[in-house]
Amino acid sequence: MFTPTLRILAAAMLLASASAGAQSTAPIKVGLMLPATGTYANLGQMIENGFKLYVAEKGGKIGGREIQYFKVDDESDPAKATDNVNKLIKRDQVDIVIGSVHSGVAMGMAKVARETNTLMIVPNAGADIITGAMCAKNIFRTSFTNWQPAYAMGVVAAKNGHKKAMTITWNYAAGTEAAKGFVDGFEKGGGKVGQNLTLPFPNVEFQALLTEIAAQKPDAVFAFFAGGGAVKFVKDYVASGLNKTIPLYGPGFLTDGTLEAQGEAAQGMTTTLHYADNLNTPRDNAFRLSFAKTYKTNADVYAVQGYDAAQLLEAGLNAAGGDIKNRDKVVDGMAKAQIDSPRGKFTLSAAHNPVQDIYLRQVKGNLNELKGVAIKALADPAKGCKM
Repeated sequence: MFTPTLRILAAAMLLASASAGAQSTAPIKVGLMLPATGTYANLGQMIENGFKLYVAEKGGKIGGREIQYFKVDDESDPAKATDNVNKLIKRDQVDIVIGSVHSGVAMGMAKVARETNTLMIVPNAGADIITGAMCAKNIFRTSFTNWQPAYAMGVVAAKNGHKKAMTITWNYAAGTEAAKGFVDGFEKGGGKVGQNLTLPFPNVEFQALLTEIAAQKPDAVFAFFAGGGAVKFVKDYVASGLNKTIPLYGPGFLTDGTLEAQGEAAQGMTTTLHYADNLNTPRDNAFRLSFAKTYKTNADVYAVQGYDAAQLLEAGLNAAGGDIKNRDKVVDGMAKAQIDSPRGKFTLSAAHNPVQDIYLRQVKGNLNELKGVAIKALADPAKGCKM
């Protein structure tokens, strides 16, 4: 026969057990902080579609848990990053935040994620510092650092025999870091970068800078732009006639998701990236077919990065038996994951950034066709990372 004290204790234990069971079966709250308007809106949509496609392929569950989505338009505005991510973390109480495209926005998100110990996956923004000096156990990336594809392009440009180059980009984190990566690769190969031209984001008035390029007459130009800015720049570069004498190089963002709008201007352009349109592997072919059937459009690198963000979260959940609250096991599972990506299998560095092949691609029609591997298993230096 239970005493009143024992009855109270038993009831408390049952309540605690029921609460734990409810937590382990409740949906995982995923906060998507991506651009829904402005220059990068299409990129944000492709990332979201890629993430949701992987979840759908798993029957709507990953790690045995259903997924519940919460969304915030980050507007590609770093000044709003803190308030926007706090809507997801404090208001919606999400278990993990996924974002973003703009490096400045992602840096603001990462600062809050560090302070609140919120799990975060970056599905695009390549700001070196996120997996460099700002690295943290709870922050992961499934895309690239700005340094990686740009460094590979510098290596390629030097191998192509160019000796003098110029860079041009928006004056923000992604642009300046990409330019630095190109300089590292190009000058390691014996070249010299004479001038780094910049303009404020998202300014697309390129004429004065194109005139400067024409006056300097470099052997090659490296450009970092994306989205609508990439469309305008490539068209303006060709309209100026510079492409006839000065080859234009860039990381793949210059032509990914933009080829239809760029049209003839982009044809023949060479870029480097961790993905290409005709890898022609069983894994990639299956992904592209599934994506096309679901969304009635071709997948691109942004879709791949979103898809792999879901894979990475699944790896963490599987390691923790589906318990997102078991943070140590989730983080350990993510850190040790080998992701079977459409881009090719990759692992994560100690700083939680992909160690991956960087491909050499060339534009043909509406495809960034594979020409070869620029650098195998390239890891970012992760300068300043201390965990």
